[in-house]
Amino acid sequence: MSGWLAVAGLGPGSDALVTPEVCTALGDATDVIGYAPYVARAGEMTRAVLHPSDNRVEFDRATAALRLAAEGRRVAVVSGGDPGVFAMAAAVFEALEAGPEAWRALDIRVLPGITAMLAAAAALGAPLGHDFCAINLSDNLKPWERIETRLRLAAQAGFAMAFYNPRSASRPYQFARALEILRGELPGTVPVCFARNVSRPDQTLTTVPLAEATGEMADMRTLVIVGTAETRAVGRFLYTPRRAT
Repeated sequence: MSGWLAVAGLGPGSDALVTPEVCTALGDATDVIGYAPYVARAGEMTRAVLHPSDNRVEFDRATAALRLAAEGRRVAVVSGGDPGVFAMAAAVFEALEAGPEAWRALDIRVLPGITAMLAAAAALGAPLGHDFCAINLSDNLKPWERIETRLRLAAQAGFAMAFYNPRSASRPYQFARALEILRGELPGTVPVCFARNVSRPDQTLTTVPLAEATGEMADMRTLVIVGTAETRAVGRFLYTPRRAT
């Protein structure tokens, strides 16, 4: 097969954080597929045919991309951040597994990107400097009960945490519930960091103690980082020491 498929991460928002590898793939692509806002971003870096779609059709989007690649097209499937972190890489491989055997011979590459989690952590200092986990607070693809269990266990285990998709118009109360769960497991002094529009000109960083954090402080453009009992402040920076217990 002469086509190829690149699953590309566009980084957290700034064009300066898009990797050269991804820029090259977009320049060589004949087709770009993805969630509409990401396709619009990619469209500024490519002359490819653009195929925007809704955010809840990941499997269909991945299947369409594989089909185009099998027809000989050079396809870039784009995601924000890194494509392997709550994004399109897993959907592509799910569609590959469900699709024709011939698709498995395709030239498929996953091109990493800088995640919102890592960009936010860098802006804050090093709050993820010790063991940490990332949790998607959206229950679109998994039950909320499982999210609650993971929150409790991660807090009990002493992980710093990064939360994706904390609060949306259709889920206005879940982030407040997440904070309630954390307050039952962690000291109220643990820092909670709200990084909104990470790496963009209107980026904002707000840090409050867990006891003062409220659900209204986050939205879908916010990446939330919760420190640990060992996380420390040094001037305007936060860090979690690697020697933490």
